[in-house]
Amino acid sequence: MKNFKIPLLPTLICSLFAGTLCFPKADLAAADDSVVRVFIFAGQSNMVGSDSKARDVQRFPPFAGLEKAQPGVRFSYSIGRQNKMLSEGWTDLQPVNNVIGPELSFARKVTAVAKAPLAIIKCAAGGTHLGGDWNPDEPIGFKMYPLALDLVRSSLEELDKQKVKYRLEGFMWHQGENDMFNKDYMPNYGKNLKNFFAKWRRDLKAPKLKFYVGELCTKTIWGMDLRPRMYAISQGQKAVTSADPMAEYVPTSHVGVEIGNPVGLHYHYGTLGQLQHGVNYADAYLRTIGKSSAVERKLKKWPYKKGSPVKLFVLAGHRNMEGERAFVQDLEQLKGKQGLLKDNASIAYKYSLGGGYKTSAGWEPLGLVDYYDTFGPELSFGHAMKSKVSGNLAIAKYTHSGSQIIDWTPEGSMAKDRHLYPRFIGFVKDSIKELEAKGHDVDLAGVFYHLGENDMSFHPYRKDAAARLQSIVKQSREDLGMPKLKWFVSQQPPTDVERLNQLDVVGEVAKVAAADPEIIHLKAFGLPAQEKRLVIRADGIVELGEFIAKGYLRKQ
Repeated sequence: MKNFKIPLLPTLICSLFAGTLCFPKADLAAADDSVVRVFIFAGQSNMVGSDSKARDVQRFPPFAGLEKAQPGVRFSYSIGRQNKMLSEGWTDLQPVNNVIGPELSFARKVTAVAKAPLAIIKCAAGGTHLGGDWNPDEPIGFKMYPLALDLVRSSLEELDKQKVKYRLEGFMWHQGENDMFNKDYMPNYGKNLKNFFAKWRRDLKAPKLKFYVGELCTKTIWGMDLRPRMYAISQGQKAVTSADPMAEYVPTSHVGVEIGNPVGLHYHYGTLGQLQHGVNYADAYLRTIGKSSAVERKLKKWPYKKGSPVKLFVLAGHRNMEGERAFVQDLEQLKGKQGLLKDNASIAYKYSLGGGYKTSAGWEPLGLVDYYDTFGPELSFGHAMKSKVSGNLAIAKYTHSGSQIIDWTPEGSMAKDRHLYPRFIGFVKDSIKELEAKGHDVDLAGVFYHLGENDMSFHPYRKDAAARLQSIVKQSREDLGMPKLKWFVSQQPPTDVERLNQLDVVGEVAKVAAADPEIIHLKAFGLPAQEKRLVIRADGIVELGEFIAKGYLRKQ
């Protein structure tokens, strides 16, 4: 393994305690850019990077090259349970055993923005508990807490021997799936997490150590069949991070998830999700130090004459309406579609993506705004509509790719923090009010909802999909005061698996539409072949936008 050696750097106004550099002001942006920032990554399988593959990185253009080593970023690790993969000192940051972890994209994002060098210490093992394996007081099983503590201390001691000046900058934690299976660990997750933070700060003599806690991903199969248990863990995490000023809850339910067989649903993020998960951690850290890379996209000139009417089109949905695997780099290669890459300032666009993970700053020009170099059908939809519809049109898009249809229903589920319906209706009302405040008469021309993809792969959710859709439509009309509000419901071919095909979900949705003349069922069955179940890539997302636009135009 390669050891890094750098010259002795100027003395800092800090103190060295037992191998851990502490800083007096709790200012993570504090300024000496020659000091190495050390980050700890720890947790279970979705921190390991389970079911990811280094060879698949090339399939995701925004992350090209992350299958290779990153010279200059130090990496020390112990990964796995019985058969541990060990760096045995510091090496270049790189995939371990061809597995992709969030540390790879985290490091690239941070080093592109911040000048200081990075070092990452990673200790993770699948199937481990906070209540047991990671318990600081009475570790059992694989005894991860003492193992991780020893790894951190020995790694920092090696930096001391090399006379490398450093400071402990942050602790990235992703764990909790296994605690939800234990009747004692699940209700006590918050208490155990608080103790976990306290013992790390004590044992590393770093009282200001900042923790970043990754949300358990609701897009996985566990986010559906174990919804109450996932909710219990999330409540524990949120309680601790909201009470601790040096801890932050990092949403991850909007990231990609591995596509499994036979139905498509999976337990792990996989390659794409891991890469996006690392970006989430990086963004959270960069916000902490005041180096957020958000770009303002303001309309330089309001596109509509004062007093003129505006047709408002609302787009809503899950993975494919958000555009999970539709990459801008692939759009650049689509013949005749390059015009979609440019902002269209003639269409005012407002959005809330990932259930509020990213929102527009008021109204922006229609264009590329998603958080991972991805895009949704709004681009081609807007282009198609603008060429055919006279007058002013505006688009408001509300999506959460980690949601299921139950989250959109008026009653929601026991997972109260996943209830999207009130937020969605509020978003629509606000969009109308904002346009009216600018002097426009607003015609809500329709809601364009792409039916939940994950629901089609899980029998209980597929069975109830049509009825849940019907309840959303009915209540939305009441709450918006629009009894004739049109809903254009697009549906891609549902998961084709024998046991699921016993439920004719297409037929059930068609029945709902047949009974309601203001529900237009758009069967999006002619899109380009999908590479994977459930998710549509760039060419299909472009065609989806054009398809739903044609569905609207046929009804005019």
